[in-house]
Amino acid sequence: MSIKSHIRTIAHYPHPGIMFRDITTLLKDPIGLRTTIQEISKRYQNVDINKVIGIESRGFIIGAPVAYQLGKGFVPIRKRNKLPAETVGRDYELEYGTDRIEIHVDAIQPGDQVLLVDDLIATGGTAEAAVMLIREMGGVVVECCFVIDLPDIGGRVRLEKLGCTVFSLCEFEGG
Repeated sequence: MSIKSHIRTIAHYPHPGIMFRDITTLLKDPIGLRTTIQEISKRYQNVDINKVIGIESRGFIIGAPVAYQLGKGFVPIRKRNKLPAETVGRDYELEYGTDRIEIHVDAIQPGDQVLLVDDLIATGGTAEAAVMLIREMGGVVVECCFVIDLPDIGGRVRLEKLGCTVFSLCEFEGG
């Protein structure tokens, strides 16, 4: 089964010139969803990981079942003011302005080996902020895992410059 063939492309969404890679078509297909989770889980089954961390929101959809398959805990990284307990956060740059991601202060212990998961790596701004936040809390990012990489946009290179290993199930050329 080709994961890439189950991903829909929507032209000019959410802005003109953007080719949006929509994983909902992959997720609604039972074989597509199962294959995605199995392929990611298989890669990490013998890797020393304490926790799987998913970036809001599609990283939750992929990360939680991967954590379950691996027998590990799952930790969400959310946008500002979405988590109920005490948080720490990190601001990051967007195309037009800034945003903030947050994590509970007790979510990561120093030395925790974590797998960072999201659906897609494009510019890498959110993933970079997540890596820095995890590191500030004393966690070690074992790998950054994505369903989709858009290599022409540069997010993978951005994370590799931080010393991160990056893995994706498929790539789409262009934006």
